[in-house]
Parts: sequence; structure tokens; C-alpha cells
Amino acid sequence: MISRVKRLLLFAAIVTLGMPGVAQAADGVTGVDVSNWTGDIDWASVATGGGKFAFVQATEGTDYTNPRFQAQYDGASAAGLIRGAYHFAQPHETDGTAQAEYFLRNGGNWAGDGQTLPGVLDIEDNPYKDTNGKNNCYGLSVEDMVTWLKDFTKKYRAATGRHAIIYTTTSWWRTCTGDSDKFRSNPLWLARWGSDPGELPKSWKKHTFWQSADKGPLVGGGNSFNGTESALATLANPPAEVKVSGQARDRKTYTVTITNTGPHPVKDIKVSGRAFGGQNVVRAPGCDHSGTAVSCRVAELPRGQHKTFTFTTKPRKPTGTVGMNVTVGSVRLTLKAR
Repeated sequence: MISRVKRLLLFAAIVTLGMPGVAQAADGVTGVDVSNWTGDIDWASVATGGGKFAFVQATEGTDYTNPRFQAQYDGASAAGLIRGAYHFAQPHETDGTAQAEYFLRNGGNWAGDGQTLPGVLDIEDNPYKDTNGKNNCYGLSVEDMVTWLKDFTKKYRAATGRHAIIYTTTSWWRTCTGDSDKFRSNPLWLARWGSDPGELPKSWKKHTFWQSADKGPLVGGGNSFNGTESALATLANPPAEVKVSGQARDRKTYTVTITNTGPHPVKDIKVSGRAFGGQNVVRAPGCDHSGTAVSCRVAELPRGQHKTFTFTTKPRKPTGTVGMNVTVGSVRLTLKAR
């Protein structure tokens, strides 16, 4: 992606209207990326020209916001494009957590409206070497850079329930992170201008987005999504995610924990269980129980929250295998004790 300085230099040459005909992505679904320096955009022309998604620069460091962000972001949405925001990193200025917070406050937050992509962390060669005196890695060691990236992505995940997309080049990633493999959960937006994506950084087996040109056929940069329009829509608005875990603490005590690990609140979660091995359920706070059976319900579980149920049983025999079979939605657990 072009930094704000590089975009300024190219401002006079950037066309803000969609070109005639329908653009063809180098691979997959066609999209664009824009910033303040792209200027005012005819988003209807982008849409009729084949554009399906747009990334709009929101912030840089902790002291710059794109003055055209809201107009560009809302304009893309009004034209029917799926859109997302990106943050241009300045790792030498403040830590990753601070820059993630600034991004979240100034356009980078995610909404489950079906049109919003996860936010993007744009991390690439330092474009301000002549002014800040830092190298391409912003003066950070490999270890410090990986820590910075972890801090940013962890904060974004905690705030939104989504994994931030990482925009980078293979060469920068190898040089400045030591080709770290710690970011597999974050979708990759690969920058490599040319006819093919080439080799990928170690964290990824495939790219999710690819910027193949700094100036695309529509407006701003030329990009593609590596998949179908349906898959792109799912990335914008994924299904709910629930993690279920359980434990037999001893022959009389069993716990089941339900954690909302996705981006949406989850409603009406039903838990059912049945004791086996010659025992009855005698206590189940917050649940109904009778004989060997127990039934619980969670009306709503907010994003990032968890609910734990504890079941107490009364075995009929002092020895032998006992336990509980528990079902939560399509998940089935067998908790055993001796």
C-alpha cells in the first residue's frame, strides 16, 4: 500500500472515476484501496466497473486520520461495496496496543452489518527514512517487531472479536519479523505488484487479498480477493462461534464451560446432560434436573464472554466408571471419572 507521502507524490496522476468496461481481478474478486490522496471518488462507477470491495485508510500512527475517510467509507457502502478500514503502522512511535486503540476509535472498528471487513494493519517498508532516520524495520529488532504486531492484533481481536487482516510484503516480513509464523489466524493481504503473488511469508499458506498494482483499472490500488463473492461476504459477516469444554473434577463434580469466541452475541444456547454409571444429578445451579437428566439454557452470551455450569451427582457405588454425556448444540462431550 502506498504511504501518505507516496500518495501525495502521485496525487496529480490518480484518476478518481471508474474506467469504462468491467475490471477483471488478477485472481478472484475485484477490489480497490484508497486514501485521502485518492481524492473524491465516483463509487457508482467503481461498482459498475466490477469493484466489489474497498479498503479505505482511516489512520496512521496515533496522530493522523484520513480527512476523507467517512465520505470514502460511506460512499463505498452506499454503492453496494463491502468495505473495510486500514491503519498504516508507525511501530517506532508508539506500541501496538496504542495504535490499535487509535485505529478503533477513528474508523477501524468492526460492525456485523454484512458490509464491513475486519480492519487491516498495513505494515511495510518505512517510507519516511529520510525524515525519521530509521531503517525499513523502523529501527525495531525482529523480537520487538513481533511483539509490536502481537500487541496490535491482540488488542484488535479483543475489541472486535475479529482477527485483523495484515497487509505486508514477503520481503519485509522476512527481514523485519524473521519470517515469523505466529500470525496464522490473521488473514493475509499480500502486496506484490505483477502477474502472480509469488512466495508467501511463513505465517500463511495462502493469501486472502492480493494487491497486484499500485494503480488499478478502477481507482486507487488494484486488488483481488482470493475466493468467491460468497466467501467475501462470509469474511465480512462470519457465523457465530462457540467453544464448549468440560471436565470431570471427580466422581461427583462435573463442569461445562461455553465461551463465545466469535464476533456476535449468541442467543438461546441449550445444554442437556445425562449422568451414567449408576448416579443421579442432585445439584445443578441455574438448571433443571431430575434423576439422571439435567437441562440448562443461556438466553444470550455476549461476545467474548463465557458461562460455566457445575453439576453435582450422587453415585450409587463407591467404585467404577461414572460420568456425564453433555450436548450443547451440535457438540457432544463425554466426561468420565473413576
